[in-house]
Amino acid sequence: MTISNLLSPLAPSKPLLLPGRPPLVAFAPLARPLVPAPRPRRPVAARSKNGDPADAPDRLISAVCYFYPFFDGVQYGKYVINQFAPLQALVQPLVPAIKVFKGFPLNGFLVFLTLYFVVVRNPNFSRYVRFNTMQAIVLDVLLIFPDLLERSFNPRDGLGLDLMMSLDSTVFLFLLVCLIYGSSSCLLGQIPRLPIVAEAAERKKLIQLNLVIACVI
Repeated sequence: MTISNLLSPLAPSKPLLLPGRPPLVAFAPLARPLVPAPRPRRPVAARSKNGDPADAPDRLISAVCYFYPFFDGVQYGKYVINQFAPLQALVQPLVPAIKVFKGFPLNGFLVFLTLYFVVVRNPNFSRYVRFNTMQAIVLDVLLIFPDLLERSFNPRDGLGLDLMMSLDSTVFLFLLVCLIYGSSSCLLGQIPRLPIVAEAAERKKLIQLNLVIACVI
């Protein structure tokens, strides 16, 4: 029996006669739609370039890459860090490295070029390292938008200043969460997928935008 016959309007079959009872009408069983069973999702595992689980150097390189966007955007925490002592204690050990990173104005852009052309575009690195490096780069690219917003408005007081403080604190906390989540996941051999960032990192669409804006600025 074909699928089309099963889905056609059902016609009653011949009445079933039983002695002493009225005739019963038997109907054909309803055809159930054929729905494929859902396939179980396989857990994502960290792999090195030869297909083996990511080794210690790959995990360490990937974890260190997430410090780049945090160092580049640490200035957004100038309000929230002064308000909460635990954040001060958390950031204090990183102050020497942050000073070195901020010591030269072009350090951020030079690190960006190094990570992109030396790591992401280098097939000698594993896909695990290149993906995490790309996530760190995309996260840093997204910092262009709050930076342009501050340069455009730069309120001094009032409601505008309150909104800008809230925006800066949100950006800083997001960078801090991404740093902790990304680095710890890499050290454990897992693949961190940052919201908004992971899909863009796979497509690599924000890099040309960053190069153009950086050249303009």
